[in-house]
Amino acid sequence: MVHKRVVVIGSGFAGLSTATHLAAAGQDVLLLEKNSTLGGRARKFQAEGFVFDMGPSWYWMPDVFEKYFETFGKRVSDYYKLTRLDPSYSVFFGQDDVMDIPADLEKLKQELEKLEPGAGAKLDEFLKQAAYKYQKGIHDLVHRPSLSLTEFIDFSLVKDLFKMDIFQSMSSHVRKYFTHDKIIRLMEFPVLFLGETAQNIPALYSLMNYADIALGTWYPMGGMHQIIEGMVSLAVEKGVEIRANAEVVKINARAGKAESLLLSNGEIIDFDILVAGADYHHVDKKLLEPAFSNYSEAYWDKRTLAPSSLLFYLGVDKKLQNLHHHNLFFDEPLGPHADAIYKNPKWPEKPLFYVSVPSQTDPTVAPKGMENLFILIPLAPDLEDPEKTRQFYFNLVMDRLEKLTHQEIRSHIIYQKSYAHQDFKDDYHAFKGNAYGLANTLMQTAILKPSLKNKKLSNVYYTGQLTVPGPGVPPSLISGGVVAKEVIKSLGK
Repeated sequence: MVHKRVVVIGSGFAGLSTATHLAAAGQDVLLLEKNSTLGGRARKFQAEGFVFDMGPSWYWMPDVFEKYFETFGKRVSDYYKLTRLDPSYSVFFGQDDVMDIPADLEKLKQELEKLEPGAGAKLDEFLKQAAYKYQKGIHDLVHRPSLSLTEFIDFSLVKDLFKMDIFQSMSSHVRKYFTHDKIIRLMEFPVLFLGETAQNIPALYSLMNYADIALGTWYPMGGMHQIIEGMVSLAVEKGVEIRANAEVVKINARAGKAESLLLSNGEIIDFDILVAGADYHHVDKKLLEPAFSNYSEAYWDKRTLAPSSLLFYLGVDKKLQNLHHHNLFFDEPLGPHADAIYKNPKWPEKPLFYVSVPSQTDPTVAPKGMENLFILIPLAPDLEDPEKTRQFYFNLVMDRLEKLTHQEIRSHIIYQKSYAHQDFKDDYHAFKGNAYGLANTLMQTAILKPSLKNKKLSNVYYTGQLTVPGPGVPPSLISGGVVAKEVIKSLGK
């Protein structure tokens, strides 16, 4: 194999994955990170004795993480300790109407039977099909680079695509099995990670229910950033050179090939191959000259983005009651909130929200006797988010949180920080301030996503949540491996 100088932009899951795969294959790899800390959206920060994960907080699909580390002769346990959460999460449907989702499948079936007789057997049937989709989707389809339709043209795969309900909505699929509103909302919840409502997500993604219910919800002790620290350690071991505070401001190219990039400090770095794990739109429209851009602004404006978020990081000086590690607040109807995200973008009147309390599981993320809270409100991308608006929604959510959990919280807050659209733009150059990338709608699946390869520059590739396979931590890990394989394939030619 030919050995080349490879530069990877961005130290999120996809960038670290790409860099490590290429270094392990013998390439000379330099990874550049804009910010002072590594991890992209999965960075952490510390304040007043609290340790906050800034982004991802759900650990699903543990097999994907195991497979990643096993690729390099390692195990997850070499880098962090996993704990399975039980309950997996709690759902607040209203005042004194809370459902804890048990980790044990039989106990979950018993809970569903209380709501809808026969639901336990229906869940078995639902999960059997979801398991097939998971095995085919996560262990096959998402590993295809989606550069050509020919990758998907074989008889067995065409049969699989119909068997996996790719042309049916998740909403209609769930309703074939269940009728009770609470069960339907539980089954539809996981697709919110994919950036659209169940009406617009293919039923293929019931594979997320298999990940949720069968594989379980886990937590790496010390916080989600432990995954990043493990990946960084492995990358360095494989020979990756990593530089923080190294923002790329321009990519220089000519004659169908990129040659160098310019950093914000004036430094010029030459390379043979470039992989962009930074925001795809930013690279495509801001770092490259128009002649080398893959897509027009009109194309980007027509993309359906996953939501942005308003986040609050809170440190509380007492232990809290009636909350678990993960808590979903479905005490208001989803319809109006979803409309404000996807159809008529605006700030919602009565938003649903999510609260993570990792200190319920992990005493190291908060001072003794205190609590670490992470609150998330999904929002439409590209909204204005002044401090006045953030504070209004903080009070709105806290009113409901205190009422539903029967306790005073605000007077015990000793640390508070908000994070929203403008922060995503400032820190990650996130297109329209999105938090989760590109929504996994049918018309933005596989070859219909932005290509992982630049169409006009032979040595420029893309990885991460705006290209294949899509948003989320496990897909980002996989994305890095997919693009690395394409780079290695090109070197063998």
